[in-house]
Amino acid sequence: MQTIGVIGAGQMGSGIAQTIAQNGLKVLLTDRDLAIAEQSRAGIERALGKLVAKSKIEVADAEAALARIEAVGDVGPMADADMIIEAATEKEEIKQAIFENAGKVLSQDAIMASNTSSIPITRMANWTPDAGRFIGLHFFNPVPVMGLIEVIPGLATDKAVTDRTIAFAKRLGKEVVLSQDEPGFVVNRILLPMINEAVFVLGQSTASMEDIDLGCRLGLNHPMGPLQLADFVGLDTCLDILRVIYRTTRDSKYRPAPLLVKYVEAGWLGRKTGRGFYDYSGDAPVPTR
Repeated sequence: MQTIGVIGAGQMGSGIAQTIAQNGLKVLLTDRDLAIAEQSRAGIERALGKLVAKSKIEVADAEAALARIEAVGDVGPMADADMIIEAATEKEEIKQAIFENAGKVLSQDAIMASNTSSIPITRMANWTPDAGRFIGLHFFNPVPVMGLIEVIPGLATDKAVTDRTIAFAKRLGKEVVLSQDEPGFVVNRILLPMINEAVFVLGQSTASMEDIDLGCRLGLNHPMGPLQLADFVGLDTCLDILRVIYRTTRDSKYRPAPLLVKYVEAGWLGRKTGRGFYDYSGDAPVPTR
């Protein structure tokens, strides 16, 4: 693979583009309009600059990686891409529109992949021109740092496509977990119920926010507690994933905690909005309850 299209220039799409470019491949990055893609590329330039300042990479390597990223205004230039990766928000109607649009330019041998964290691959494949060349490729945030990618073939995905996708993920220096097409796949199927239960525990006043996170950090030897992790992921993203798994399985254990719904309705989405379970307006996060 030589050229990769990335649709969605938000936090995940930017991280995916940066990681791909740092590993020697050309990236075509797009979003709703060219300005958003250009802003994302500028953000990647700043991120690469920070790596240079910390002596993590050489100046020449940063410049070469940035030169491999081209911001484009639409999917037209992706007609020559070897793979197109959708990295939009976890809303099915948005993803459907992207796949239908990108499918018009997808070349005959190219792979179309989704960075979805929960939506069934087999279902989304119906919105693409060739279900055999559609696959889940789930990166983790922050993409340049996290060492894992989940690869999720749908029911109709060709084995050769799965093999090519795994090889691509490994070329990016990532470890690969191969998951069957089940709601939430592997990591989020395990992680989100834990986060959701932590919110239930908080909402029922079983323990304070500090004690919930401290207990999980020390008792489970996790680097951060589940409430702080939820803020890092984004409370809206957590809620979207839980709703997808709940709607798909109809298993009540995935019912979103009412307090999580309230925080999202209040616009308290975590670090990206400056407030979630913690307040991020100061030098260090402060619990909001």
